[in-house]
Order: sequence, then C-alpha cells, then structure tokens
Amino acid sequence: MPSRVLAVYDGSGIDGDLYTRVNRWAQSAPHWLDELIKVWSAFGLGLFAVFMVLAWWRARGADSAVMARVLASPVVVVVAYGVNSVFKGAVEEIRPCAQIHGSVALETCPGTGDWSFPSNHSVIAFAAAASLWFVDRRLGWVAGLFAALMAASRVWVGVHYPHDVAAGALVGLLVAVVLTPLAGRCGPLVDRMRAGALRPLLGAGELPLVGHGHSAYRAQQY
Repeated sequence: MPSRVLAVYDGSGIDGDLYTRVNRWAQSAPHWLDELIKVWSAFGLGLFAVFMVLAWWRARGADSAVMARVLASPVVVVVAYGVNSVFKGAVEEIRPCAQIHGSVALETCPGTGDWSFPSNHSVIAFAAAASLWFVDRRLGWVAGLFAALMAASRVWVGVHYPHDVAAGALVGLLVAVVLTPLAGRCGPLVDRMRAGALRPLLGAGELPLVGHGHSAYRAQQY
C-alpha cells in the first residue's frame, strides 16, 4: 500500500451535499451572473498582482521593513503554491464535477491528475491578501474580501468542494503569516538597495523622527 499523508479520493462524503446545493443554484442562476462569476474565477487572480503593484508604489515612502515585506509578497505566494502542490499530490482528491453525478461545471472540468484538494486559486488569493495585510491593513482587508470571492467562485463554477477552498485559504494564510514578518527583517538589505541604482524603484523611505514631544518632526528628503 502506498505511503500517503492522507488518502481522500472522494471528497463528496465531507460536504458533497453543500456542493450539490451550490451547483444547483449556479445552474438556475441568470446567465449573466454565471458568466460574470466564470470570468472572475478564471482571471480574477490578476487583481492580486495589481494590489501588489499598488502596495509597492505606496511603500516607496515607507520604511525599509515595509518595502521588504512588499517585495517578498510574490515569493510568499510562490512558496504557498509549492506547499499546496505537496498536499495535492498527497491527497489526490477527484474533482467534484467528475465525482458527483448530475453536477455541472461552468468551465471545463479538470481531468485526472489535476486534483481538487486544496484549491490553488484560494491558496494564491489568500497568501497574497495576508502578505499585503502586513504591509497595509486597509489594502489587506480589501484583498481579503476579493480572496473570499475568489474561493467562493471556485465552488460556484463547480470545480471545487467547499472544503477544498477552505483548506486552500488556510494554507495560504499560514504560509503568509509565517514568512511575511520574517521578510521584514531584510530591511537593512533594502536600505543598501535604496542607496544604489534601485533607489528610483524602491524610493528613499522615511527617516526616523527627530526631537521629542510636540517638537518632534520627520526629516524630509530634498
């Protein structure tokens, strides 16, 4: 018998009823709504790249630890994706659209070998949102909202069980929570990069406060 961490080949026993209910909603929903969710599910991850670019732009005037976390955010996403791939290979869960009779996928149902658990889309979206939260709380919350919409869309289009997207969200969050604060320790490296040819891209950052009490002020760059 092959050695595995888990061996959940048929996830329908976990929350197949909930998946079937959502799938029926999708089948009876207006065509425009299904198409909108289908497009979001297919291309929405690009929005998180836009969020990262926005975070970089705003971090040019922030301290070097913040910029270090911004620069690390794509790396965090890649690492989370790699960790998720290990789980996929260990579990090998069949897609619900291929497992549950009568289910309908709004996009092509992935074939054998493209396993369902956990959801890659959810991992990427939540890893990106969590890493951005350590940079900009408001941007992180906005990204988190869109991450939840991405996870929900994967169930709506019929290619994932609810537990697939929940597990994907958890993997993304855990990887980001562990790695992003560590990236902030690379501030001294960013300082050196800002002092060189990359300064136009990384910005000058903020200088420490000078003085005390009401007379304190932040030194300005000229």
